[in-house]
Amino acid sequence: MVELKRKIHPCPECKKMSEYKYYPFCSERCRLLDLSRWFSGDYIIKLSTHEGGVDEDCKDIAL
Repeated sequence: MVELKRKIHPCPECKKMSEYKYYPFCSERCRLLDLSRWFSGDYIIKLSTHEGGVDEDCKDIAL
């Protein structure tokens, strides 16, 4: 079996070393905590704006 090499990074939730199975998280618990933050609106991806308005490419998304 081929073993995949991946850099080990700290889990974004608890800072433990990440596990391959849950990458970039260390466990199912941390993965679900992050997902719940997306669903609850704690994380927001801001739309780019120019001259006080929304870019034409993003207009339908902003509605």
